[in-house]
Amino acid sequence: MAEETMEAGGASLWRRVSSALRWTRSSYVLISGFVAILFLIGVVWWPLAKEQLDLIDWSRPLWEQVDWLLLGIFGVMSLSIMAGADLKADARIALIGLVGGLVIESWGTQTELWFYYTLERPPLWILPAWPIALLAIDRMARLLRLLTPSDRPAVFVLLYWLVFGVFTLLLWRFVWPTAGQTLTILSLVLCTLLTLTPTDHRMAVLTFAAGAGLGYFLELWGTTRYCWTYYTRQTPPLFAVLAHGMAAVASWRTGLLMDWLWDRVRTRGRFLVHR
Repeated sequence: MAEETMEAGGASLWRRVSSALRWTRSSYVLISGFVAILFLIGVVWWPLAKEQLDLIDWSRPLWEQVDWLLLGIFGVMSLSIMAGADLKADARIALIGLVGGLVIESWGTQTELWFYYTLERPPLWILPAWPIALLAIDRMARLLRLLTPSDRPAVFVLLYWLVFGVFTLLLWRFVWPTAGQTLTILSLVLCTLLTLTPTDHRMAVLTFAAGAGLGYFLELWGTTRYCWTYYTRQTPPLFAVLAHGMAAVASWRTGLLMDWLWDRVRTRGRFLVHR
């Protein structure tokens, strides 16, 4: 009887936790996919995984050699992507992240603004990190939206132009050595168009903040572990941190564009059917 009570209490506690964190059935599908991707990376790129495992000194306590920063990042991202998961909406974010990540990594490595320790341009094993990061940023932006006032639009308009104005200056300064290259020109045009055509100042600022916040820890880990290195040799450069914010905004705006196009297609389809 006592065991049944304990089991019921444990189940009740689990339900309360999952409810507070807004976990759904889709949450478990997402986290399962996350784990499967990590496993696939380990299998397909086993030489890279083995190289890291060979660095373990078994004569020393294992806990002293654990990369706690990496574990912390994965823990936060895992919990984040499970919160309020919706497979239909999240599949779109993941697709945008995968394609956008390929474009951004190709630009950076082809122009040699940064390079990976494997010298691949770009490495395919880094691409799955983009959808996962963008899903986590989406959850963080939602949380910020709940925590910030919505009745002061003028404040967010001011913050928008301040934040994106500073980012634009840092962007030009950082990419200047490659300013004549086609990929850099296209990147500058895209960032300029995104900046000059705001759709929602508040959500843009919050998304940028969420992206830059997560980006700081990702860049800190990557540059101090020499997984990737920027031409400035900074660990990390301020621009790289803020660039995660812009990438998040670009992803969010792309999602809005896709929704608008889909609505137009459906409206056009209904019009043709009823003619």
